[in-house]
Amino acid sequence: MERFVAAAVQMASGPDREANVTRASALVREAAARGAQLVVLPEVFAWRGPRTAEPAHAEPVPGPTSEAMAAAARESRVYLCAGSFLEAVPDERRAYNTSCLFDPAGRLLARYRKLHLFDVDLPGRVSVRESETRVPGSDLVTVATTLGTLGLSICYDLRFPELYRQLAARGAEILLVPSAFTFFTGALHWEVLCRARAIENQCYVIAPDQAGASPHGFADHGDSLIVDPWGRVLARAGEGEAVVTAEVDRAYLARVRRELPSLAHRRLP
Repeated sequence: MERFVAAAVQMASGPDREANVTRASALVREAAARGAQLVVLPEVFAWRGPRTAEPAHAEPVPGPTSEAMAAAARESRVYLCAGSFLEAVPDERRAYNTSCLFDPAGRLLARYRKLHLFDVDLPGRVSVRESETRVPGSDLVTVATTLGTLGLSICYDLRFPELYRQLAARGAEILLVPSAFTFFTGALHWEVLCRARAIENQCYVIAPDQAGASPHGFADHGDSLIVDPWGRVLARAGEGEAVVTAEVDRAYLARVRRELPSLAHRRLP
């Protein structure tokens, strides 16, 4: 499909999984009612609680959250990137941070496990060690769909341009970046990084974020974005829950790549 509407869903998820999943399903329906054929939820949309409680809230795939999202995709007849949620790892107290992509029939097309874990200490601002409760993934994931080829990633991955260059080299046209970006880092970095990944890979970027206070003692940034291959911000959310939409035009993407063929001019692997 050459042109379609994409939606980035911004949430303020909390520690009630059932309430979060119910709300996510309603927001998917809202996005579909506004014409979206691709809907992307934020990182940890299904459960956002204390790090120490994460192992107890990990679940298998298929499991309750993935089945609910399959039903949401099927009900609204959309491609649905179920942001991310905690996937149980056999014989391991830590969990994968996993993004699942469903087609309009509710079939699981792909599963991506976050590669880069957010282990940082910004004194007085943000202190996080995701590696204490999460296991990194190991695979890059691109998916050919009737809407184009999607490249999957999650939040902190955004700071690693080599990941996105490899996704583009594998044919990605639309980069999905479900996130829970901190307000402190996001205030200066979020938009710049989203636009940079779009420009340097000549891709659309769909980046839904969590918003508001998190259970970790700091706020998430909000400001969910949809960016085109020229770096224009096509849609932007504010600080609270929101659904933002924009048109994806693959003919325009092809024209950008044809007229400014930087991907074809690469000299390095």
